[in-house]
Amino acid sequence: MARFSRRTLLGGGVVALGAAGLGAVGGGAAVASRAEPEASRIVDVHGVHQAGIETPAQAFASFVALDLAEGVDRDGLAGILKVWAEDSRRLTTGTPALGDTEPELAVDPARLTVTVGFGPGAFDAAGLTDLRPSWLRPLPAFSVDRLEERWSGGDLLLQVCADDPVTVSHAVRTLTKSVRSLARVRWVQRGFRHAPGTRPEGESMRNLMGQVDGTVNPAPGTPDFDRQVWNPGDPAWLAGGTSLVLRRIRMELDTWDELDRPARELAVGRTLSNGAPLTGTEEHDDADFEATDRYGIPVIPPESHIARARPRNADEQFLRRGYNYDDVDGAGLLFAAYQVDVDRQFVPVQQRLADHDALGPWITPIGSAVFLIPPGFGPDGYPGQTLLEV
Repeated sequence: MARFSRRTLLGGGVVALGAAGLGAVGGGAAVASRAEPEASRIVDVHGVHQAGIETPAQAFASFVALDLAEGVDRDGLAGILKVWAEDSRRLTTGTPALGDTEPELAVDPARLTVTVGFGPGAFDAAGLTDLRPSWLRPLPAFSVDRLEERWSGGDLLLQVCADDPVTVSHAVRTLTKSVRSLARVRWVQRGFRHAPGTRPEGESMRNLMGQVDGTVNPAPGTPDFDRQVWNPGDPAWLAGGTSLVLRRIRMELDTWDELDRPARELAVGRTLSNGAPLTGTEEHDDADFEATDRYGIPVIPPESHIARARPRNADEQFLRRGYNYDDVDGAGLLFAAYQVDVDRQFVPVQQRLADHDALGPWITPIGSAVFLIPPGFGPDGYPGQTLLEV
């Protein structure tokens, strides 16, 4: 196995990462004789776009925000990203990272993806504040928000997804451990979806309220998806990148339990059985917001969640890729939204929901963060290279 100097990646010895990060490279031998993972379980880390966005959603995810240590500059930030790129190349193919102290946990990539994002502080640390997009800032204060600092903000983001929770956990520990002298973990939010094979093909996930979630989404590989999600090259260094709004939404399940089924469906605007709009029969039927019953009352209430969330113009659309969470503090949804421009696409929709949403009494945003997701990278590159080497 060729040796790899992390000191070089981290800017000529800016910090010492410790024995586990630099010297424990022999662990790979313990799994050298294993069979290669099936191609279907490997997601290519390289490309025009970072993996983990257009990738069909995996069953498990961890969103990890980190704050840069004091004194980390552009070279130090580049060093972090180079280490993460090298670790990602190996882990996503079922190969232990260099210095991996638990190499046996890396043998099954399970469609692992690692997606890297920048918060506003990353631009400040790199001395590139003037290049930070205007939308890369905390969201406006919405009346429904009850935000907690422990679930908000961050200089860097790691989005780690896979179909195996052990794979996710090991990747998160490996990636954060390798740069712990340059960045500290601010928060970790873990989410889950249905296990592979447990849902019929084409059906959206269900959230913990029992609702089908994420029906109205652009289809990957289509012009609509490209227009709504991927930056077209304005500015040039962001071409192929996107943005992520992550909202931690607590669900008030105890009071939701008090509603009968018809009341729940009217609040959402969809049937609970299969997610069809109240004017349709199948999940992906178009909702008819003009339809009325024999008394002239709208079939889909104007204050229902889907009526308030529906786009009013072509810009108000984005990719939803949510995950459930359930822990000691309660249960809810990690609502992950990807779009070219947060202000133009996400904020108007969220403002309408904040102003009035029939589902509002049972959902409370308690965390919020906005990140820029830089473009993809090649075999010799790293995420953010187009920005840091301008």
